[in-house]
Amino acid sequence: MDNERFNRAVYVISVAAELAGLHPQTLRIYERKGLVEPSRTGGGSRRYSDADIALLSRIQELTNEGMNLAGAKRVLELEARVAELEAKLGATRQQTADAVAEAHREHRRDLVPLHQAQSITIYKRGG
Repeated sequence: MDNERFNRAVYVISVAAELAGLHPQTLRIYERKGLVEPSRTGGGSRRYSDADIALLSRIQELTNEGMNLAGAKRVLELEARVAELEAKLGATRQQTADAVAEAHREHRRDLVPLHQAQSITIYKRGG
């Protein structure tokens, strides 16, 4: 599923609640607590995306494991930060690999094959 479609807010609260296996009032509570932020229509109706449904499912997993909503919110924040840092690390690794490859290409131009190199003998004076 492409990212644009995954993030498109299309579900009304009753459908989103059913997809997530929750009561619509629970979704409202999660919103008040800052755990989920659905899009709003011009008239103010909530609209949920597939990304929101996935988030609701993750919140439910955490609370089913005994975590309170404040703890779940903190875990979600930390998971988002880890994902952000992993993306940055991946980009940095790629930049580093590209820089190393470029350095190797540059140095190869400067190298002279051994069979073409000339030998220089240095003599000492005196003795």
